[in-house]
Amino acid sequence: MIKRLLLITITGAMFTSCGMFKSYVANYDVALSTVESPANAKAQFGETKVVSFQEGATNKYRYEDDYIDIVWYVGLKDFNFKLTNKSNHTIKINWDDISYVDYKGSVGRVMHSGVKYTDRNNSQPASTVPKGASITDLLLPTENVYYVSGKYGGWNEKYLIPCSYNSAEDFAAGASLYVGKTMKIVMPIMIENVQNDYTFEFSINSLLNPELGNKK
Repeated sequence: MIKRLLLITITGAMFTSCGMFKSYVANYDVALSTVESPANAKAQFGETKVVSFQEGATNKYRYEDDYIDIVWYVGLKDFNFKLTNKSNHTIKINWDDISYVDYKGSVGRVMHSGVKYTDRNNSQPASTVPKGASITDLLLPTENVYYVSGKYGGWNEKYLIPCSYNSAEDFAAGASLYVGKTMKIVMPIMIENVQNDYTFEFSINSLLNPELGNKK
């Protein structure tokens, strides 16, 4: 098993870092920037809204319409969410249809909680969420999962945003290149046997510690 958001712009940031096991570690301000819901969403889905809020030290983001209520937060390596079915019908999440668009614009598959690393490229059974029920899960890009052989090897996951550097020069040259980039999760949700495509876009707004590039 793996270890372990109409266009509306919101403010509110989320801080991510790679941890402090390296001398030169980029720390980014990542925020939910826009949410695209299905066409004619206001007529079909009622009023929609997006809010940001803080839970402990974690900034989270909620999108809500007449059918779903979904809360997101982005980890270092994965996208975490809790989706509540507000409709009067059972809804379905087809994991195989969810797409991840990385900061380079490349599209890929995701895996979710409960899927073995070795099965990450296999078909994943859909999940149904009855009315009034919730599902808590995570999405991990399958391209970010890799295996290292050898005595100290094993399964590993790449960071969503590369962030560790071996020198001040490397940090100065590379860390700021990711600012202004975006990451997206395209999540089709079946409601009354109709596929409704939701696109949640997260932007990398700034580098929080640019001074590290000047470290001697």
